Amino acid sequence: MSLVKIVDQPIDVDGLTKSLIHNEYGGLDIFLGTIRQFTDEIETEKIEYTTYKSMAEKEMQKLADIVLAKDMDVVMVHRVGELQLGEVAVFIGVSAPHRAEAFENCQMLIDRLKKTVPIWKKEYDKDKIRWGGLGE
Repeated sequence: MSLVKIVDQPIDVDGLTKSLIHNEYGGLDIFLGTIRQFTDEIETEKIEYTTYKSMAEKEMQKLADIVLAKDMDVVMVHRVGELQLGEVAVFIGVSAPHRAEAFENCQMLIDRLKKTVPIWKKEYDKDKIRWGGLGE
């Protein structure tokens, strides 16, 4: 099972988590990326994410297919639009027969998502606006 999508509304963390619980799998790992206030000395007020949705979802599905080929389930959801401090920007979940596989593949997915999926962010800091995206 896989679910890959870009959304413009709050991510349903509980619902997505429940979708990954299966009797045949004993390991479930979830990564939530949230909007934080400080990055070192830089104070962020909010972040705006933008993307080319169909291209981003296609790239996300390529990543999900790596995990599916290993007989695991995967959910990847990224939010776009303006997000405030504490809001969830990304949900990645992997359900696998064992915990080690779930941990390893969840980390691989978030690392590769940040490098390969065309999602850009505009950070509104206290003193300026910064742009970021692929590879950060």
